[in-house]
Amino acid sequence: MAQDFKELAERLKGLRDACGYTAEEMAEMLKLDIETYKGYEEDGKDIPISVLYEVANKCGVDFTEIVTGVGAKLDTYHVVRRGHGKSIDRFDGYRFKDLAFRYSHKVMQPLLVTLDPTDKPAALVSHAGQEFNLVLKGTVAVTFEDTEIILNEGDSIYFNPTHPHGQKCVGDTKARFLTVIAE
Repeated sequence: MAQDFKELAERLKGLRDACGYTAEEMAEMLKLDIETYKGYEEDGKDIPISVLYEVANKCGVDFTEIVTGVGAKLDTYHVVRRGHGKSIDRFDGYRFKDLAFRYSHKVMQPLLVTLDPTDKPAALVSHAGQEFNLVLKGTVAVTFEDTEIILNEGDSIYFNPTHPHGQKCVGDTKARFLTVIAE
């Protein structure tokens, strides 16, 4: 049982690192004092379920992925708000680790996409695998059939691309996003 707690602590720390947060930033987001949070990462004991749910939400993974270490099946989409008002006009290296953590067992095909406000929306497409979009600049609308989700700088979305989908620029300036398809 002690081994299970240690593995949980390692997953908690690994997920935080993969998402580019410091222990202090995570503690602040969770409204915990730093010593309490560091204790969770050291031995994994006595971590409240509510804290695990919050970490899962902040890092864009399913709760069971933290508890079991096994990636959950993504049926539709999951949006992660990471902008916090910060401009990210370049692709920060830690986000590569984020993708590698999420898709460690899959083949990744990264692509930088720039969309102009004058571009006509592309036809909705579908394909196998999972897709990740991270907005680097501007505002992007991701459409799933009749649902439209607005993403700002720093926001990301994981989705099952077997559902027809498309992306377009919304706003007056060009939008840029990274898209990764994992087959």
